[in-house]
Amino acid sequence: MNAVRYGDYSRDVSGWFLGMTGAQLALVTLAGVPALLALNAQAWVLFAVWLPVWALLAAVLLVPVRGRAAGRWFADLCLHAIGGAMGWTVFGSRAASGTAERLSEADLPGVLAGIRTHDGPPYGQLFTRPVIVQDSAARTWSAVARIDHPGIGLAELGERDRMGAGLAELCEIAARTELIDVLALQVRTVPDDGAERAAWEQAHTRADAAPLATRVNALLGATLTPAAVRTEAFVTVVVGESRTGRAAKESGGGVDGRARVLHGVMAEVESALRGPVGCTAVTWLDSAALAAAVRTGFAPGDRGQLIAADLAAANGAELATGVPMAAAGPTQARAELRHYVHDSWASVTDTVLLPDSGAVLGALAPVLVPTTAGERRCLTVFLAPLPLDRATRLVGREDMSATTGNELRARMGFRQRARQRRDTERIGAADEKLAAGRALVRPAVAACVTVPATWPVDEHGRRLAASVRAAGFVPLRLDLAQDSGFAAAAIPLGVGLPDRRGRR
Repeated sequence: MNAVRYGDYSRDVSGWFLGMTGAQLALVTLAGVPALLALNAQAWVLFAVWLPVWALLAAVLLVPVRGRAAGRWFADLCLHAIGGAMGWTVFGSRAASGTAERLSEADLPGVLAGIRTHDGPPYGQLFTRPVIVQDSAARTWSAVARIDHPGIGLAELGERDRMGAGLAELCEIAARTELIDVLALQVRTVPDDGAERAAWEQAHTRADAAPLATRVNALLGATLTPAAVRTEAFVTVVVGESRTGRAAKESGGGVDGRARVLHGVMAEVESALRGPVGCTAVTWLDSAALAAAVRTGFAPGDRGQLIAADLAAANGAELATGVPMAAAGPTQARAELRHYVHDSWASVTDTVLLPDSGAVLGALAPVLVPTTAGERRCLTVFLAPLPLDRATRLVGREDMSATTGNELRARMGFRQRARQRRDTERIGAADEKLAAGRALVRPAVAACVTVPATWPVDEHGRRLAASVRAAGFVPLRLDLAQDSGFAAAAIPLGVGLPDRRGRR
């Protein structure tokens, strides 16, 4: 019995004419007008001179180089240079400089600068108060949950397939609500700091213990703890202001009105997570828990101190616990060309491109395996369900583009290649599933490795790319956007990848 291989997907953007978008077609056509005029006037010298220029311009506009066209690379390099000259690539927190006025107000760098957090109204039977995350720049509202899942490593094939079907059902529920913009599933593999073990040993150490047993236990702890890892998972539900505005007014308006709309969505998502997906626990984070999650995202080494303080406070010690939201971000951060430096840590982020041959559920597990002790890996999967009318238009445009391309190739006498036939079949299958009521989902995956800043970060970035390739996927480094990529891959605030979709 073989595991189900999922491969029913196509490119995010398929141009409506020979793979070109409308802007690309217009620019290529305008660049070719001088050649056509020279040909019409029989100015052969001008035609011969302009023809290679036209070909060069078309290559600059159309040929992707590591995910972007050459013209886009030049524009991004100029923008990055301007940002460096203006000081926009360097961040310093207000808490570190002593100018933070409100400790409950988030102070985060880069694309996270527009984040604000609000304590929502009571939710659920226990009347907890999950934090509502507002992104002023993206005009979205989100809630974050910590989940516990038994994993699929030891699951039977039938159980694994049921979990995969449950994830598909979760996406369909998100599409049917017509409120959810993005579901973000984030998994972190964090080096074990030994805080829980140290607290347990302190509570259970006996004065009359055998010296040899004590030495053996200390040796095991010193040897095994640095090599151990801990896994934590988060789910972020993101809804857009444009979708929730009217419903929020009906629920009272303001932050509370939007929180009540979010509560309804959270209940549907939680039921799907506990049911078909197979989660054993779903805990919606309050302000203190979210601040700790954000802080450990930027500084993995701080988790041990936070856990030790919580355990000591639970035993009656009088000391401050947690971290305020104003100090949850880094004290200093700097966006480099190919990596991101935050405090005493450095991170490299890659996007993960889906393979043409498809993948089985859990194929990305090797990406989360550290290659050395002290390395932190993060993986975030963004699932954006599309509304039915938009999905229908998208599939229709892809069908028209594929049909036009196939007819032109047939008229010119070119044989249809296997990949072209497979893409046509995938588009037809997607159309059939849409007609049957299934949802069309736009996925995106970001993987991140974090190491101490004194380590060779480029080498660990290469190891991350090797892990992605070993899993059967294609890595693509987010050059010039490492700060945005890190926020998407390692910080559970619902901030996605840079909204730029090319031909890849």
